[in-house]
Amino acid sequence: MTNIFARFIKDESGATAIEYGLIAALIALAIMVGAGAVGTSLGTKFNSIATKLNTAGS
Repeated sequence: MTNIFARFIKDESGATAIEYGLIAALIALAIMVGAGAVGTSLGTKFNSIATKLNTAGS
């Protein structure tokens, strides 16, 4: 029983999986924030172009 417990304490594969999971979550969060900012900026630019086209056609 002591041998099983000692082996469990030395096993770090679970910690490594958690670390990779946290890194993947942070990368996904950065992508979502970046895509949101780009989407907002792109929407503003398209609205500006649409306004200029509408006023030019009048």
